[in-house]
Amino acid sequence: MENLVNFSDGQLKTVERATAMAEDLVSEIYKVSATQWARTPFDVKTLAQLSEHEVTSGHFAQLFRYQGQRPSSTLSSGVFDFYKICLQDHEILKAVGSRSGLRLFPLALYILCHELTHVVRFARFIQSFDASERERNEEEARVHAITREILAPVGIPGMETVCRRYEKAGALEKNHVWAGSAAPSRKPERKAVSDRDGGLTQGGSVL
Repeated sequence: MENLVNFSDGQLKTVERATAMAEDLVSEIYKVSATQWARTPFDVKTLAQLSEHEVTSGHFAQLFRYQGQRPSSTLSSGVFDFYKICLQDHEILKAVGSRSGLRLFPLALYILCHELTHVVRFARFIQSFDASERERNEEEARVHAITREILAPVGIPGMETVCRRYEKAGALEKNHVWAGSAAPSRKPERKAVSDRDGGLTQGGSVL
């Protein structure tokens, strides 16, 4: 894997703040309680924590669906879906460092609201993860619209610039695609945002 630019310590703190805020915003819109999130485990990882197949170019994030199994369970009923949001530091920093006017916090907040909206819609069977290309494109348009709706009243400086970028169909195609899925392996209980553990099976989408 080529040498790619990782978030600095300060930038990681910014991304952690964006993650916490995104979870709160999506929870409010979809009325997701802490108990419900526990039944829909997800993880947020940055470039330094990703496996090689979780790194991509040309996209800000990949969302993988894995299957996990509690260490204490040997039954198929103990298998659960686990979503891993794989942030692509190098692509995000490239966009922030360009003349686009994008800033890290609003961009990260948009990306994470978008991915968590996917997670909720998959978990609640509003949208099938195993969709056709046409269905995926339609769902991407819906999720971008929902994300803008979630963020519209928030009033974050720089968010309007981010939302304008995603209003264009070309930007949707460039920054979000979808991948596949795979079989179960065991994982520990979910940890805090800065130290969450993925270690499961495979599948995904990309922003």
